[in-house]
Amino acid sequence: MAQRFDNVRLEKGMYHEAGRSFTQVLEKLDPSEQYRGTPLEGLDAYQRQLKRFDIRVKGAGSDLVDKFFASSQSAVLFPEYIARAVKAGLEEGNILPDITATETLIDGMDHRSITCVSEDGGRLAQVEEGAAIPQTTVRTRDDLVRLHKRGRMLVASYEAIRFQKLDLFSVTLRQIGAQIGRMHLEDAVDVILNGDGGGNAAQESAVAKPGALTYEDLVAFWNLFEPYQLNALLLGTDTMPKLLGLRQMRDAEAGLDFHGTGRLITPMGAKVLRCSAVPAGKIIGLDKNYALEMVKAGDVMVEYDKLIDRQLERAAITTTSGFAKIFQDASRVLNV
Repeated sequence: MAQRFDNVRLEKGMYHEAGRSFTQVLEKLDPSEQYRGTPLEGLDAYQRQLKRFDIRVKGAGSDLVDKFFASSQSAVLFPEYIARAVKAGLEEGNILPDITATETLIDGMDHRSITCVSEDGGRLAQVEEGAAIPQTTVRTRDDLVRLHKRGRMLVASYEAIRFQKLDLFSVTLRQIGAQIGRMHLEDAVDVILNGDGGGNAAQESAVAKPGALTYEDLVAFWNLFEPYQLNALLLGTDTMPKLLGLRQMRDAEAGLDFHGTGRLITPMGAKVLRCSAVPAGKIIGLDKNYALEMVKAGDVMVEYDKLIDRQLERAAITTTSGFAKIFQDASRVLNV
């Protein structure tokens, strides 16, 4: 039976429900649908609880961290605040959506991706009358996707942060999220380059003149992707200046877009992404629609027991994810 947001009893056990996040547990008890047409429309169940306890987490008028611990019930909201701030940092400047075709959320730690094999190599040949239609076989892979737990240990005494503004504390938490995001990106780049354990490392080619990148090199690289599209390029800090130095990157339209928005477009229409995880002397190209699957075991995890009980001295903040290649030829490497 649905309850009003100000009647929901908050307990630690809400973080224990298998397959549901804290916010999903709240939504089950206090559905957002019942607030349509009211001043609370647009807030999710967690945000309504912040309003219930008059906790402001953003802006110049944000409250102190201590406000969460004014009562035993409001303290239950603190781990979710931590998780949301870290997740915001994960999403800020995150380029993983630009290089992954799909994201798979799992409950456990075991996941097998799929692979497909076409008996005629995927050619679109005409099928004569009475002839057998060529088959594409989709099957589960033998090897598991390797998942990695990435995170940071929050080391701070309650006394050290209790009088800090929540808005300022959120900046620190977002930075933790950004650091975790860079770790996941390093995992993704490693799988693209070296494969996911299934013998599917990226095929490599080289520029015509070692150490120099030309427009002709990019065209040849782009041409290797047929039947896929080269729509994303990952470059490290050593190869990015070489790309931007090409005459073809200096036309008026490309320059206007770069100076006005910071977005980079190559002459082939691929999205250019700067990535410190790319090894020196390499450019990674991929068709983001077919190259990579991201597998996530849950969302941002925090040690809620410690946080609720004000034991912040060593509270872990973690996420668990891994990557699998979908089609090997949808990603390639250009050695410069």
